[in-house]
Amino acid sequence: MADDPYKILGVASNATDKEIRSAFLKLAKTSHPDLHPGDAKAEERFKAANAANDLLTDPERRARFDRGEIDGAGQERPPQGPTQRQRTYRDHAEGPAGRRYGAGFGGGDDDLGDILSGMFGARGRQEAPRGGADRRYSLSVPFLDAARGTTQRLVLPEGGSLEVRISPGLESGQVLRLRGKGAPGDPPGNALIEVEVAEHPLFTREGRDIHLALPVTVAEAVLGGPVSVPTIAGPVTMTIPVHSESGTKLRLRGKGVPASAGHPAGDAYVTLRIVLGPPDEGLAAFLRDRKDPPAWDPRKGLEESI
Repeated sequence: MADDPYKILGVASNATDKEIRSAFLKLAKTSHPDLHPGDAKAEERFKAANAANDLLTDPERRARFDRGEIDGAGQERPPQGPTQRQRTYRDHAEGPAGRRYGAGFGGGDDDLGDILSGMFGARGRQEAPRGGADRRYSLSVPFLDAARGTTQRLVLPEGGSLEVRISPGLESGQVLRLRGKGAPGDPPGNALIEVEVAEHPLFTREGRDIHLALPVTVAEAVLGGPVSVPTIAGPVTMTIPVHSESGTKLRLRGKGVPASAGHPAGDAYVTLRIVLGPPDEGLAAFLRDRKDPPAWDPRKGLEESI
């Protein structure tokens, strides 16, 4: 069927929760509205995938779908009619034999119907209030937003949106809970939002520390001095020590993930990477004509370790 959640996610009907989650995350990466702005088809695919994931990750709703009690959109299917036992008993009760006892139940069909309803649960039963189900969503967050903290809007597949608060230092795989933002009920369910943090072309994270490889020239590495360094909070000036090797790691204290409740600020670690840049004939001539070349061998001892 068109709204079969298993077909939408591309998984088998006996798929595990892990397989369902993995299939949904793959679809979310290729269809999320934030990654495909203005693409109506991508947004529809994401909505369908999110709704399918919402149903299949709820054990009760998945079981009801498998039994044919609800459809892929979570809507109730029409009842299949009374059982043979109910039909036989009702035929007897509504026939001449049953009418003989009408007066004994108050003289009306409604009383008899209420008793039958109580026996078979067909109607008239007052059900206790039922809480709404939790709904699961996926949210892709840019690297800098996850590191610095922000508020992001989540577009819901069933319509509407939620304002999601991103605390500084959020990591991929974390699940945010918005109480009362799930399916209607008494009480309403919660919205469970699994976060995936995007990669960044310059920065990487280890806990609350930010790491950066910084290209420097030969002159900057040899002579040292101040250079501008990008951080997640903006550029800062850092002094390179004289005669710095490629691979030297320098720390910028407090320039990592900002402090938040229960977490101190992280640091930024800058690893120097010496680059030669475009051909420099002046530098080449200096090295070629130098009268006192260095006497040390950077490869000394390598063969001894083989």
